[in-house]
Amino acid sequence: MKPVISSIEIENRVLVAKYQRLMVGAKMVLVEKASGRQLPETVTRVASTVPVGALRIRLPDAIEPGTYFLKAFNGHGEDAAQSADFEIG
Repeated sequence: MKPVISSIEIENRVLVAKYQRLMVGAKMVLVEKASGRQLPETVTRVASTVPVGALRIRLPDAIEPGTYFLKAFNGHGEDAAQSADFEIG
């Protein structure tokens, strides 16, 4: 089964992404939709050996309002999952 980023919540500039079927070592990064630019300061790795969980990403002040999505890469650097688009205000 394919990995999934199932939900995104943002509160006080902390993004919580719930995922399923992502393995330990997978990397998740915030991507600006308009430019496709990956924001390296938001890279977070899955540390849990359980393939279901949530990651927390603190959004730096430099991240401007706009439309974004999360992209997950497996331990080999290959695309694994992408979230739905969401707004950061």
